[in-house]
Amino acid sequence: MTRSPIETTQAVFERFGAGDIPGILENLDPAIVINFYGPSIIPYAANYSGLQEAQKFFETVLSSVDIHQFEPEQFFGDGDMVAVTGHLNLTARSTGKTIDSDFAHIITVQGEKWLRFRDFMNTAVAVEAFS
Repeated sequence: MTRSPIETTQAVFERFGAGDIPGILENLDPAIVINFYGPSIIPYAANYSGLQEAQKFFETVLSSVDIHQFEPEQFFGDGDMVAVTGHLNLTARSTGKTIDSDFAHIITVQGEKWLRFRDFMNTAVAVEAFS
């Protein structure tokens, strides 16, 4: 049975919530591109290409913050594109400060795997938390 782009995206979100990096990587295309926008004070803000860099991205996120809430609220699909809106509440491990923000993720899915992931959130609160 073929998964829809939304089902593929929901699977990645479930694995992220569980801290299952190998499970995440199974759902990524080898040519994955990840864009997390923001200044370099945010440890995981950068552009990543390929599975090895994607692994680095997810490892950096999970080692940099404690996740108290990472809750997708809505999944919108249009062909191979998925938009996810939600809310997160994290603690920056380096400072103990809170990151509390809405987020939007734009994902391109190809062949039941993520091909591109773009993250949008209130980076000002993340900068404050990591400062």
